[in-house]
Amino acid sequence: MVLKLNVPTISGPNSVEDIKRTIKTTEPDAKVEVDVEAKTVTVESGASEETIKQLISATGHQIA
Repeated sequence: MVLKLNVPTISGPNSVEDIKRTIKTTEPDAKVEVDVEAKTVTVESGASEETIKQLISATGHQIA
């Protein structure tokens, strides 16, 4: 499943690394792309949408 989420609180490279690291801790095979300018996170994974949202929220970011 490919999931694209709008995450307006992404602000730079630290945000990117935090999000990627947190998702990959639970979903090591996930493909994670973060676009800082568009403020989006795209995740290709077998995990549910709710799981991915919870992982991103755990990094302190908000999902729009």
